[in-house]
Amino acid sequence: NAVKFDDPGTIEALTYWTMFIAIAAVIAVAGPYVSRNGDIIAEKTNLSGGWIGLVLIATVTSLPELVTGVSAVTYWDLPDIAAGDALGSCVFNLAILIVVDFMLRGEPVYSRANRGHIISGGFGIVLIGFVALTIMVDQNGGGLRLGHIGISTPIMLLLYVGAMRTVFVYERDHREQFSEDVARRHPDVTLAMAARRYAAAAAAIAVAGVALPFAGSAIADIMGWNRTFVGTLLIAGATSLPELVVTIAAVRYGALNMAVAGLLGSNLFNMLILAIEDGLYLPGPLLAHVSPAHAVSAISAMIMTGIAIIGLQFGPRSRIFGTVGWASLAIFTVYLFNSYVLYLHGH
Repeated sequence: NAVKFDDPGTIEALTYWTMFIAIAAVIAVAGPYVSRNGDIIAEKTNLSGGWIGLVLIATVTSLPELVTGVSAVTYWDLPDIAAGDALGSCVFNLAILIVVDFMLRGEPVYSRANRGHIISGGFGIVLIGFVALTIMVDQNGGGLRLGHIGISTPIMLLLYVGAMRTVFVYERDHREQFSEDVARRHPDVTLAMAARRYAAAAAAIAVAGVALPFAGSAIADIMGWNRTFVGTLLIAGATSLPELVVTIAAVRYGALNMAVAGLLGSNLFNMLILAIEDGLYLPGPLLAHVSPAHAVSAISAMIMTGIAIIGLQFGPRSRIFGTVGWASLAIFTVYLFNSYVLYLHGH
């Protein structure tokens, strides 16, 4: 059947798709500025690129998940969208490692990146695993609560703070291993200049990233997809676009450790977002009001993180048909399986 461009539904769909593409273009332009100036800030403040990636980059690129999740639980009463966005973003962020691996020539990313990323990856497994356990327990009515929030929320907050401090102390004691000679190629750029440029680009990404999921959600409604699938794949993919763009830009600038730290740090921040959303969701513990299918995403993210940790520790040097390492292929397989299960069984 021919597409009728004067049909109201078609016009509406084209409008939202145009909006989606325009917002994505803003993120694509601002992303390289965040990566470049973030690494310059790391050099001129004597902080490691990994720490900048874990905190500054991860926080900025995760703002869309935060705003989307907060609006989903406070205004729209859509706990499945909120949980699916946070957990789906974790899965998507780990899949970005495949892109990084494909971009690099020679040795795979897992043999080039610093092994200190294993710490943030390990904390990611603990936090995401704790969320998966809470979902399964709450679904059977066995979850404990403090008022309207789950007992898991204060525990996740403590784990997040502990993760940040542990990584900071480790990188402070092993700073030379995380140093990346990028900022020295820009001696004419002062710290103040880099900070202003970083703030401007970060603001552009934050604003565009906040608007992006609303366009994605409208497209999902037009397509008639279920909320668990939409929240975990479409919305999560939309809100993870800043991570994708910034990561690609960081790799191109030679800041590999900052790129990897930004992805793993975003996953940690996503679990902090779930804790914040739980505090704002007044009907009761957030994870007790979501689909059990979200546990699939959480477990998939844990498996993918575990594969990445094995790759970082083992440091494989071979590639499959000259493209990516075996760890990336395994991560991609889990990603496809997660998407397939949610499409069939999410509701």
